[in-house]
Amino acid sequence: MPSNVPGVLVAFAAFLIPFGSWSNTQSRPQIELSSDATSPSCPQVELLLPSIHSTLYAGLNDLYKTEGFTTDVHEKLGAAIRVPTESYDDMKPVGQDPRWNIFGDFQHFLEVFFPEIYSSLRVTRVNTYGLVYHWQGTQTALKPVLLAAHQDVVPVDPDTVNQWTHPPYSGHYDGTWVWGRGAADDKSDLIAQLITIDSLLKHGFQPRRTIVLAFGIDEESAGTEGAGKIAVYLEKTYGRDGFAFLLDEGDGYGENVPNGLIFASPGISEKGYFDVKIEVSAPGGHSSVPPRHTTIGILSRILVALEGTLHDTSFSRSGTAFANAQCAVAHGPNSSPSLRRLARKALTDDVALEELKNYLLQTDPVFDVMLRTTQAVNIVYGGVKANALPEVATAIINHRIAEHSSVIEVQDHLVHIISAVAAGFNMSLHAFGRPPVHCAGEKSQIVLTDAFGTGLEPSPVTPIESGGPYDLLGGTIKASLKTSGRFNSTGVVISPSLGLDTRFYWNLTRHIFRYSHYGDRDDYYNGLHTVNEAVRGEAVVEQVRFFTMLILNSDETALFA
Repeated sequence: MPSNVPGVLVAFAAFLIPFGSWSNTQSRPQIELSSDATSPSCPQVELLLPSIHSTLYAGLNDLYKTEGFTTDVHEKLGAAIRVPTESYDDMKPVGQDPRWNIFGDFQHFLEVFFPEIYSSLRVTRVNTYGLVYHWQGTQTALKPVLLAAHQDVVPVDPDTVNQWTHPPYSGHYDGTWVWGRGAADDKSDLIAQLITIDSLLKHGFQPRRTIVLAFGIDEESAGTEGAGKIAVYLEKTYGRDGFAFLLDEGDGYGENVPNGLIFASPGISEKGYFDVKIEVSAPGGHSSVPPRHTTIGILSRILVALEGTLHDTSFSRSGTAFANAQCAVAHGPNSSPSLRRLARKALTDDVALEELKNYLLQTDPVFDVMLRTTQAVNIVYGGVKANALPEVATAIINHRIAEHSSVIEVQDHLVHIISAVAAGFNMSLHAFGRPPVHCAGEKSQIVLTDAFGTGLEPSPVTPIESGGPYDLLGGTIKASLKTSGRFNSTGVVISPSLGLDTRFYWNLTRHIFRYSHYGDRDDYYNGLHTVNEAVRGEAVVEQVRFFTMLILNSDETALFA
């Protein structure tokens, strides 16, 4: 998971306070809604088990329970971790930076450990180290399924190596956890997908629907050398909207809900992204004769003004936050009858919609993040000496753009706030290549630019209509959980949420899901991108079960050709 994305947002059902305490058809049947759904606002599907391939799945499921198989899974993941495929923010393009060479070692590892895949599937190397595996189906009229993961990992800070329980690239399995950088993010996804394909091949499975795997090399940095190049290849090969659906890494499922429910949270959209660079320039001089406000002081005024004016919230019925809220209210253990009535009324009543929004904003800060564009002042610098006036002061502010907003709207907001400050100090404002505002000469000016040229609009929102890929994924998640030997819950709720970075793949399908089949007790032993990354060994085996079931279920339906 890239370092430039927000923390994963999960269902907040466990934290809702009681409302009254707040003052202010071809191959299988059509997927049907569960009869025990508690609310029409958050319909649930029944668990979806393979039927045509039931015998094959039963045999594989028995295999996955054996000690030999589980040992093999842990050994393969450990071996993958031992190849330190670190990606850095300052890497030059492939072919111009020797740090990419380690990915050649990782490719060799894959060829040695998965010979059946390399002899049976078409393997394409994109930009040398990006990998695409193509397993041709027998029915070309069916759109392929795309499963994605990434080979690279976040670099390990050398100063923290001695803080690891086991060395960061040991791949050590201690009987419970597989340790090492990439254990959870994201080599477990990658290895589980390959083991699934390998197992299906060895058991004679021939897919009707083509299966494609895509593994990038720099998801933890820019993404341009890996997924960026792979996306171009896939669109050229399969066409725009050429895939039935895409499943990439993302949030998993939470088990720590008071009433024993499991909330699984596939991401169906993601926020946009924009870093603004603010440069305040003014003549320098000796500090003994200072102006009333230095460039640093003026920059401070700008930052205070921006932090004092939040972006507007929006609670649209077509948005991800609304769907997430409906599921949390409908199934949350702390939802009162009055709150559930309000949520149902909000489906059609605008006054109730606003009342529900206000309640959610006061109940859980997560919703404040989901409903508005956020801004965070992350970098500030200026000045070189205590007795010299700073000629330039700079700040970089990170924005995560809400679904209802846009890059241009963020820019307009910045210009509106900062132009008032510029006028107050009689300074010129040059913003994003637009005509200057408050032209007062070039010696005293404020300049706004896209800091890194990485501005990104919010993603399209994946449809969650009945009978589509969202229901197939939800039914598969439920089946994987409820048939697991680890299942110890009162039920499973599928609740859509915000996800992570799939920006390069948006042209490939309307149905993009960000979901990793882990529980909240399975991954990130000590947190994301930090010391002691580890994944629970049995959870990786469960991932193999999940991917197997997903492939077989998608192979049995022609509902979304």
